[in-house]
Amino acid sequence: MKRIRLSALLFRRIHKWVGLILGLQFLLWALSGSVMALLDMDEVGGHDMAATHAHPLPLDTGFIDPAKIAGIGPISEVTLRDLAGRPVYELRTEKGMRLADAIDGTPVTIDADTARSVASMMNEAAIRGVKVLSKPNLEAREHKGAMWRVDFADKANSSAYVSAETGRFLVMRGDTWRTWDFFWMLHNMDYVNRTSFNHPFIIFVAFGALWLSGTGFYLLFKSFSRADFRWLRRRRAVAPTPVTYV
Repeated sequence: MKRIRLSALLFRRIHKWVGLILGLQFLLWALSGSVMALLDMDEVGGHDMAATHAHPLPLDTGFIDPAKIAGIGPISEVTLRDLAGRPVYELRTEKGMRLADAIDGTPVTIDADTARSVASMMNEAAIRGVKVLSKPNLEAREHKGAMWRVDFADKANSSAYVSAETGRFLVMRGDTWRTWDFFWMLHNMDYVNRTSFNHPFIIFVAFGALWLSGTGFYLLFKSFSRADFRWLRRRRAVAPTPVTYV
């Protein structure tokens, strides 16, 4: 069996191919970073509008007492809020979250029509379609649980996401955000979830870059010989000409 000799030539060959592979990723980092910087951040980040689109409820003494709502059981938390212009109670119980009409106490379910109404309060464009998702997709990955996706016929091809449990508006996504998110995936190298910088792939590339720089310094010094420094020795060998004063 032939032994592998650790020589400058071997390091140079490995350095060349590792440099090619990592160089492609460096180009992707530069490209993705440039594109993300050039995109209009108001259009990219302006779709998270849940906190800025609250609809206040008028004071009303006709709301039913939550404790009198039948079939709910023990309640640990009560929130009175608006649901597409309708006052509802958001009730946290032993069986999970429940919604009830704040006027008559009837149960409230989030169906397609309710999702349309909630989404329409965030976007005035015509609705192209509505579908339910059993779990979040990449566009709504920051949220949990089942949700409705409402697609609009606007220039941005916007899609609104509404919680199927509470009816709360979650997030709005458009083509500018989708473009940004694609290049974000290339930038952080998380091709599955697009959320983490601490995954094995990017850690491997980071150590590869460290190894590449170390071997680069090694090969740099190995590429020099004594002949390259002859000019320095020659300069030192030349004696200075004495100056004679008359």
